[in-house]
Amino acid sequence: MKPYRTIPIRECGEPLVAIPKGLFIFFDPHAYMALGAPYGGASPWMLRQGVLKALEQAQRMLQEHRPGWKIMVFDAYRPNAVQAFMVEREYGLLAQAEGLDLHKLSAADRERLSKGVFRLWGIPSEAPTTPPPHSTGAAIDLTLADEKGKEVDMGSPIDENSDRSNPDYFAAAPDAASRQADANRKLLNAIMAAQGFYRASDEWWHFSKGDQSAAWHERQANPGSQVEAIYGRADLV
Repeated sequence: MKPYRTIPIRECGEPLVAIPKGLFIFFDPHAYMALGAPYGGASPWMLRQGVLKALEQAQRMLQEHRPGWKIMVFDAYRPNAVQAFMVEREYGLLAQAEGLDLHKLSAADRERLSKGVFRLWGIPSEAPTTPPPHSTGAAIDLTLADEKGKEVDMGSPIDENSDRSNPDYFAAAPDAASRQADANRKLLNAIMAAQGFYRASDEWWHFSKGDQSAAWHERQANPGSQVEAIYGRADLV
């Protein structure tokens, strides 16, 4: 279901570092902490050192195109326990939408719902060869804020489990508001791609650099490439 999980990891050993609050805007309160996700004292506002440096360059590029605008960070580092918590929550939401009780789901129900769950979420894993992207410290969920600090319209909220989350969903939209949302998504992708980030296929807000997902996307873009991931699970570094 997640083809990038087969990509080899050659861990580079870079540390997790805090994302500086002066340069970016942060969602407050943090969405998953507010739900009670088990961070165990870890901060979600961390990235690998090289990934943060690239994000800072993306912010500078944004300023060149939209003076006063800032990258607005929704989520970054995510321990595997948090990933498992959010996956189970998504099972619950999808089950509830069908009138089912999460605690009474059959194996067949979970298998059927898994397609919707893992469309949006990485697969929790304790194995060092298959870490969820956010557990590497190399993935980040974000959007843009204008010169007044207001979140820019992207056409759908972060973490919405629907087709509207597909990056190009509004590309052929006839109305002005949807066309503007598409333009905003394109701007976000442009500043991130220029720094070597790869966007998730189904999530306009999710970008990564140097993890298995990014390496997989690079291989797809460059047939014959044997690039490997340089970031594995961050708590193993």
